Amino acid sequence: MTASTSTLVRPFTVSISDSEIDDVRRRLAGTRWPDPETVSDWSQGVRVANARSLVDYWERGYDWRRLESELNRFPQFLTEIDGLDIHFIHVRSKHPDAMPLLLTHGWPGSILEFLKLIGPLTDPVAFGGDTADSFDVVIPSLPGFGFSRKPTETGWTVSRIASAWAELMKRLGYLRWVAQGGDWGAVVTTALGAVQPEGLLGIHLNTQYAFPAQIPDTLSPDQRYAVETLARYTGELGGSNHLQGTKPETVGFALADSPAGQAAWIYEKFQSKTDNQGLAEDAIAVDDMLDTISLYWFTNSAASSARIYWENRSASMAGPKLTLPVAVTVFPKDIPRLPRSWIEDTYTNLIHYGEAAEGGHFAALEQPEILVDEIRTGLRTLRS
Repeated sequence: MTASTSTLVRPFTVSISDSEIDDVRRRLAGTRWPDPETVSDWSQGVRVANARSLVDYWERGYDWRRLESELNRFPQFLTEIDGLDIHFIHVRSKHPDAMPLLLTHGWPGSILEFLKLIGPLTDPVAFGGDTADSFDVVIPSLPGFGFSRKPTETGWTVSRIASAWAELMKRLGYLRWVAQGGDWGAVVTTALGAVQPEGLLGIHLNTQYAFPAQIPDTLSPDQRYAVETLARYTGELGGSNHLQGTKPETVGFALADSPAGQAAWIYEKFQSKTDNQGLAEDAIAVDDMLDTISLYWFTNSAASSARIYWENRSASMAGPKLTLPVAVTVFPKDIPRLPRSWIEDTYTNLIHYGEAAEGGHFAALEQPEILVDEIRTGLRTLRS
């Protein structure tokens, strides 16, 4: 980082006040609960008994200071790009030939989902890996998410975010770098791949936007499965996406005053899109879920994060064809799950195709070790 650049990049420390923590506990204790669901499953949404258990632990057992201390062990910064302060974690590997890697989260994700990846990526030897697979990691919070500032104007589309990310990597002095993402992070990373800013060598995606613009009449079994999972994604699982894409401010009103409501909103998404045996807690630890929920609560970002759906409401699962090197990993319980044939057709320079043995949509939270291995393997050829 040059001297002139360092003046643009300011150190940041997470610090939530005791009064804010006391306030959320008071609100949780005073939750007015809805009547129980009239079904025996999750088809009407979050089950009241499960939500009560989660909220009770949030009020009485969860420790935000643990997460705050963990976050503050990593170098964090703010930098203004395109009129907006962007928050990011930046950890340099001790290995001089490390490859710079930009990691982008989605919704209801955050920088937190990558915390367990930082050590293995930056110091692979300490985690049983090879020095040659070392990365510097840059992990920004999307605009309106976490500790990044909230846009006060429209126009923060994924293309604009991708341009901001390219500027961030340039500002940090990286001339050759790679990028990775899932969910909205994959949309942003795909946008980077389409633009191919100077220095971007290739990308890794654990969510692929590779449906054909026109679904063929004749489908193979795996293609039919992809279409069926897409229908489920946009249908019975698409409630939050639809509301956030059409009325994000209403979502904010509904959640900004109710931490229990915020918890249920995110809990349902983890329940429906993880590789679990009946409960999200089978796939993601309760503390990890509440870390994410608490971050959304303390930053009051229900509305500002929802707007990514509104800003990009014309987007589809049919992404642009990419010609730069692309590595992908398909997780078996992702929804939707795309077939290899469509992935190969969309990413014409596919340098790695991996199929994980387990895991769902939230790969970094569910299967961090698998994702680390896939990132290392998928991007290895770009080091030369």
